Amino acid sequence: MRDVIVIGAGGGGPVVAKELAQRGLDVLLLEAGPRHADPEREWTHLENDANNPLSGYFRFGPADRSKPAWARELPQNSFLWQLSGVGGTTQHYYGNCPRAAPGTFVGYDGADRSAYDTAHLFPFPYAELVPYYEWVEATLPVQTAAMGTKEQKFLESAAAMGLPLNTSKTVTHDGFRPQENAILQPGGNAGKTSNKDLLIYPKATGCTFCGYCFEGCYEPRHAPRNLLAKRSTDNSYVPMGLTANVWAPGGKAVTLIADAFVTNIATAQEAGQLVAKGVTWRVGSSGELVSEDAKVVVMAAGCTEDPRLWLNSGLPNPNDWVGRGYTDHFFDWVTGVFPSYTGSSKGPGSGARCDFPGRGGLENVGLPPGIQSFASTFSDAGMAGYYDNGRGATSFGADTRGRLVGTKLRSLLSNLDNALNVLVITDDDVEAQNRVTLSSVFQPDEHGAVAKVEFHQRNRSPRTLSNRAYLVGKAVELLRAGGATEVHHIDWPPLILHVQSTMRMGLDESDSVLGVNAEARFVKRLFVADNAALANGLGGPNPTLTTQALATRTAEKIFRQYFGGDPFVGREGPVSSIAHAVTTAVLGTSPAAQPSTNGPTPAAPPPSPPPPPAASEPPPQNIGVPLVDNLVHLLRGLLGGP
Repeated sequence: MRDVIVIGAGGGGPVVAKELAQRGLDVLLLEAGPRHADPEREWTHLENDANNPLSGYFRFGPADRSKPAWARELPQNSFLWQLSGVGGTTQHYYGNCPRAAPGTFVGYDGADRSAYDTAHLFPFPYAELVPYYEWVEATLPVQTAAMGTKEQKFLESAAAMGLPLNTSKTVTHDGFRPQENAILQPGGNAGKTSNKDLLIYPKATGCTFCGYCFEGCYEPRHAPRNLLAKRSTDNSYVPMGLTANVWAPGGKAVTLIADAFVTNIATAQEAGQLVAKGVTWRVGSSGELVSEDAKVVVMAAGCTEDPRLWLNSGLPNPNDWVGRGYTDHFFDWVTGVFPSYTGSSKGPGSGARCDFPGRGGLENVGLPPGIQSFASTFSDAGMAGYYDNGRGATSFGADTRGRLVGTKLRSLLSNLDNALNVLVITDDDVEAQNRVTLSSVFQPDEHGAVAKVEFHQRNRSPRTLSNRAYLVGKAVELLRAGGATEVHHIDWPPLILHVQSTMRMGLDESDSVLGVNAEARFVKRLFVADNAALANGLGGPNPTLTTQALATRTAEKIFRQYFGGDPFVGREGPVSSIAHAVTTAVLGTSPAAQPSTNGPTPAAPPPSPPPPPAASEPPPQNIGVPLVDNLVHLLRGLLGGP
């Protein structure tokens, strides 16, 4: 019997696995998709190879790419951007790590407290989560984003529209700021050249400004896995968990099994309560069913798959809130065209943001041309200049509304590095109508009934619609203030990517699945540790950091409640995933690579650490120091200082 089984190796599961393994527990981490053990050999910078939803290595499907992707029913115009594989959606995230708005937690007494989704608050105060934020920020680590031309243009435009600079991680007023990012700062040759021979570790460390965050991070090439630039969990928490027996005194290595789709959670009655006892999974390569027991089971398969697994396992749902309350930040997309270079396709995907607490936020997003084409043609408002699909005339001061076609699309893509994209991130309400159920239209697949995901984008709550409209107007204002000669409002349908709250924790038993410790109300010893556990849409900030902070808190609750352990956050110092001890463990314990079904045959294990460079070269260890001079220079320019 295992101590803990964690279902899903995405953004939250590896956090729980690493924290508990570090403290000596026997943890089994199961992932439905591929291992992605050697991304430098298995991945490319080709957008279709990565992001094709049917065949890409970042599709939602089995490890064997010759087999079909897993289907989900979407009854509305929308796109569900799920990933399978170790790392989950952190594989294509931009590393943005803002904290949630304090107003989304119980006990907030700011003047704007009524501006939030007050009916669905976190069931504990914001201050309680701060030490867990700090723990994750140190572990990943989180640093101020590297700045490029597009970030400079965005921040200058925000200043020109009259917004103040935010200088705190805890944001309670409107303002702009560089992103807090889980991407290692560039060092050595990184960010200074496009010569691939100079962008090899240790000649380059941290972010190389390749511009392909959405295709997964394997830069700088030849770096140890835990020193790859983007801190997706496969580059941070997973290497730490797999080597916890080496770098952590008393630690025990996590057992990771990929290509293992969990189909059932076993339960039993004990002392009048339903208790989780273990899981069954299907081996993708063979179809074999395997079962193991555990003292505690943690669900971390994602906002769509957690409810599906719960319902397919026949677990109780007395309040009918399993799968309900799906929030997605009701994205929108606004693009400005400028007369001068913006570098939109270069560097980290997103390094600057504006926050409007109680409304949501805006962030700049740079894309390579294939994904830019998708973003510019994914619309609920017809074709710009031809028909509006019932959405009404152009508004908010933009030049167009709807998908770009013909000469406008060709012109944008031909001059991509003169564009600036603004992603609208809405603080949307938890609504029972937006939900996950089991499809009655699609046939069950090899894992059981498939998920049906419902969003009612034209019937969202008045507050959600008002927030989105306000933010679109601010995006247009920002681009005009920066000198854009054209502004295009695409008017996206649901792009289900920032996802939250389908197994939400809450104060009220009538509309929540989890209690204050993220343990299921209806099944003991069963926890949720991914975005599904979030109580709401966080006020608009990107969800991964809050999920990982909450997962750390959940791991501590499990350790104390069921294994008699002591609290560790606030009593111990967190270990950084780029610490020398972790790097040494990763290099010294890398297993021999196995043939892969989702790419070319992997290479041999990484070599021993290289010798120290000459004194004139940068140190090979990225120690997490921001590019202070560049940032200070930028901010002084924005604020009019010397």
